[in-house]
Amino acid sequence: MPFVPAIVYVALGTNLGDRHAHLDAAFAALAALPGTRLLARSSRYETAPLGPAGQQDYLNAAAELETTLEPRALLDACLTIEQTRGRIRAERWGPRTLDLDILLHGNTTSQDPHLTLPHPAMLNRAFVLAPLCDLAPELQIVGRTLAQHLALLDQSGVRRLPAA
Repeated sequence: MPFVPAIVYVALGTNLGDRHAHLDAAFAALAALPGTRLLARSSRYETAPLGPAGQQDYLNAAAELETTLEPRALLDACLTIEQTRGRIRAERWGPRTLDLDILLHGNTTSQDPHLTLPHPAMLNRAFVLAPLCDLAPELQIVGRTLAQHLALLDQSGVRRLPAA
């Protein structure tokens, strides 16, 4: 029996190489996944890096998808997209050509060692919530809307870029 379509939110980030090209390629690759439609994409945000010093600023965005892919299959697809864009996992929170994180997969909750849903750190990161709020500001999580969660965070390192 096929998986029932779910609304999924994916965070995108990049701080190496042609950052805009990496995001464009990621949106296209997500839209091309089997059983998947790209419903919306957020604005792009330039954000201060999290992790080791000396990194270039990130470009962050979010995608809203409708997909029949189960969470683990979607994770595997995201990892393949990252690798296609040259992602090398050498250092925790280090620079990367592309990072794709599944934030929410319908109402699925998971404590799988490879995929925790909802994403455990998303409510603490303005660089994740700002783009996500472009797509679903009224979505309720842990008793608040995403917009309310974002309002509680320091957003000084997050800058929305003008539409291209």
